Amino acid sequence: MRVYLLVLLIAAAVTYLLTPLAYWVAARTGAITAVRDRDVHTVPTARLGGLAMTAGLVVAVTFASQMPFLSGVFATDQQAWAIVGGAVIVCLLGVADDIWDLDWMTKLAGQVLAALFIAWQGVQLVTFPIGGLTIGSPRLSLIVTVLVVVVVMNAVNFVDGLDGLAAGLIAIGGTAYFVYTYSLTVAASPTDYSNLATLVMAGLVGICLGFLPHNFYPARIFMGDSGSMVLGLVLGAAVIVVTGNIDPGVAVDPSKQRTLIPILLPLAVILLPLLDMVLAVLRRVGTGKSPFHPDRLHLHHRLLALGHSHRRAVIIMYLWTAVFAFGAVSLVWWPAETVAIGLGVAIVIALLLTLGPLRSRGRFLDDDAVTAPEGIPTTVPRRAGAPSGASPVVRSTVSGATPSTTAPVPDPDPRPARTGPAHPEGTSR
Repeated sequence: MRVYLLVLLIAAAVTYLLTPLAYWVAARTGAITAVRDRDVHTVPTARLGGLAMTAGLVVAVTFASQMPFLSGVFATDQQAWAIVGGAVIVCLLGVADDIWDLDWMTKLAGQVLAALFIAWQGVQLVTFPIGGLTIGSPRLSLIVTVLVVVVVMNAVNFVDGLDGLAAGLIAIGGTAYFVYTYSLTVAASPTDYSNLATLVMAGLVGICLGFLPHNFYPARIFMGDSGSMVLGLVLGAAVIVVTGNIDPGVAVDPSKQRTLIPILLPLAVILLPLLDMVLAVLRRVGTGKSPFHPDRLHLHHRLLALGHSHRRAVIIMYLWTAVFAFGAVSLVWWPAETVAIGLGVAIVIALLLTLGPLRSRGRFLDDDAVTAPEGIPTTVPRRAGAPSGASPVVRSTVSGATPSTTAPVPDPDPRPARTGPAHPEGTSR
């Protein structure tokens, strides 16, 4: 356990220390998230935080490869390096999107390429942990693997809409999955606790925790697609490593392992992102729009509309993730009846906290003033309906103060501002 915790701390420390460098790169390359009608943030904010997160993962896995305790993970195959390579691929794809606003088809093609890469290196869904069902066709195994990874990547991307939301949700769900994979390793191999999924989850939780201090409300930097897609790929790969490679003889033996946990836990970890994505697709297709058409009807938007502040909406979504993720993993130690009772109580409490501010619904943003980070232009686009010749409003840096001027702030970057199509869905963070 201590080695895994050390890997987690290294991933967190590297991510935390390199995030200011990612901020500097974002400011120099124009990777700035402007304020759009559907966004919650009120000042232009740098993205590319995924650069620091990917670097944290690479350093953590490289360190782990030199540890004798984890030698078994790297001795038999290249799956650990395949996951790292896939993360680097989607990070570069995300960087390109954060800077140049790629169209959704290009992004999807890049995601499929990254998923094919890790599958080609052996990270494939081989079995379903229900009755020991094995995927007999290599082609079907490849297709299912790519589908799972791409879905998880886009689910995390869709939920990345509030400061600290995606990083916090994955940190909480990843912690639950880490606990499960570690307990599974201890039970299956009492003499060797090295395990690829546990290592990957330690690195994943570490990069999330290292990024959160920079990203929690009010965020100084967003992870961007370069971060959200990395989180989705690593999480999907870890799920496949465990769920897709379970010994059928163990999976069907309830004395060794509850047969539904390998299915329930991954779903519980990504429940909110997956639910948000499914509802968004159904909502948009039902109204004749593209599934990627942006709107303000995501789960986090609905929490804000209920009257929650920005921070409270994020914490409530943290709570729901913890309830389902740790509720699923608790089946490892307690009977299903006991877990069901505890889960029911937790759901009631979470529901009361979620619906508590109904009397103040209509509030959408925090009352706290938010100022632009250093080096980022502080202009906010005109409100809809403003005269065409009006100057953009400058947000005051004094909390609660009336804006002191309506003159535009000069752009510190001498290059002309980027123009192009509106950023696609899920790229505000």
